[in-house]
Amino acid sequence: MQALHSNALVAVIGAGAMGAGIAQVAAQAGHPVKLYDNRPGAAAQAVAGIDRQLGRLVEKGKLAPEAREAISARLQPVEAIEALADARLVIEAIVEDLQVKQGLLRQLEGLCAPDCILASNTSSLSITRLAAGLQRPQQVVGMHFFNPAPLMALVEVVCGLATDPGIATTLYETARAWGKQPVHARSTPGFIVNRVARPFYAENLRLLQEGAADCATLDALLREAGGFAMGAFELTDLIGHDVNYAVTCSVFDAFYGDFRFQPSLLQKELVDAGRLGRKSGQGFYRYGEGAERPPAAELHTLASAEHCVAEGHLGVMQPLLERLRDRGVAITERAGSGLLRVGDATLALSDGRLASQRAREDGLGNLVLIDLALDYQAATRIAISWSADTTPEARDQAVALLQRAGLRVTGVADLPGLVVLRTVAMLANEAADAVLQGVGSAADIDLALCAGVNYPRGPLAWAEQIGVGYTLRVLDNLQRSYGESRYRPSLLLRRSDAQGARLHD
Repeated sequence: MQALHSNALVAVIGAGAMGAGIAQVAAQAGHPVKLYDNRPGAAAQAVAGIDRQLGRLVEKGKLAPEAREAISARLQPVEAIEALADARLVIEAIVEDLQVKQGLLRQLEGLCAPDCILASNTSSLSITRLAAGLQRPQQVVGMHFFNPAPLMALVEVVCGLATDPGIATTLYETARAWGKQPVHARSTPGFIVNRVARPFYAENLRLLQEGAADCATLDALLREAGGFAMGAFELTDLIGHDVNYAVTCSVFDAFYGDFRFQPSLLQKELVDAGRLGRKSGQGFYRYGEGAERPPAAELHTLASAEHCVAEGHLGVMQPLLERLRDRGVAITERAGSGLLRVGDATLALSDGRLASQRAREDGLGNLVLIDLALDYQAATRIAISWSADTTPEARDQAVALLQRAGLRVTGVADLPGLVVLRTVAMLANEAADAVLQGVGSAADIDLALCAGVNYPRGPLAWAEQIGVGYTLRVLDNLQRSYGESRYRPSLLLRRSDAQGARLHD
């Protein structure tokens, strides 16, 4: 199947930020576009707003004046839904209400040609339920854009039970022709992104609740060690806690109360208080004139570290050795189980156990655990925790070694999996379950998280880099520590580990 021809009329219903953005994307791709909203004058106002945005692009030299004129000429606001009868594709971007959307689709089915594609931009409602009861449910498909639609690359093309696969392919190719990065998804709660991304928020909310560190410190670790564009708390402040909490509750309810999607009482309290984030002036952080972001916590020591011993391969943390060598640290390498020793301190990558538990079980004195980093050569900050019997002198020796590598060192409470490792392991676990259940392919799920929410690496690719077996071990240890089904490892991870198979095979 091929993309819709650029002369095919595209209709967009809903002239809010998302609908206007979708209309702009289609017009920029060369389609004639009709924009309709049931609020008088709203469509015309949205088209004028699009023209102003295009004008700003012209002022910045990013768009030719004649291109602006051509795009604006292709945008037509209409005041009656009957004007959409000749559309080849209709995309609705109205309120997230099942009955309202179903009523609109029934109206469109009676209005438009039998071969017209009816697409919903819903982010959470079932495409199967939206199409149920229609005479032509095979024509209904999800086309989920991300806000702002002109800038965000991802489009989730979502099939319900009755969706014609050929129509889904047409929309997939159309999204590509529009300059987007589409992925195929099956209509299950949250589709890909709103399902797989839940642990990013949930684990950091739990770490905050359990006293691992404060918001600013946890956010800094996700950015400066994990490579994420934003931490969980600044991101939920940006999204709006009412929106983020509602999506979490929706997914939790849709999965019959599966505790892997359990909403956070901390976030509920913010919503109850009206502290919705940037739009209300306060969330986890304060906003507005004079508001300052608190600094991340950091450990400092005057101790020095000139020499260390690497016992065996350090796994994903191996690049740290090269970084230390580049800064003049002498390294002795010998056989062992992946430990790094400096002075009296023993350093190791976290495996999901408490530092005190691992020290006792493995017989390791003065144990300091190191968190995961996206790139140990480029990271600027790293988290550590230490066992109860680690002396202050040994901890300082570990801090001195990591400082010598040019890292800011942040201490967090002795909790399973630290911060980045725990977050990534749970993201990979949810992604693996989505693959196992046929929601999407491994490649599409990784692409969706990178293109849709700007993750620095797809969760499944990250699990393969860490090692599927190691990721599984972290999850097993998290589950043992908490005794909760929330941390149960995906069967796909167990099977891939047992078979020695890649997740992307």
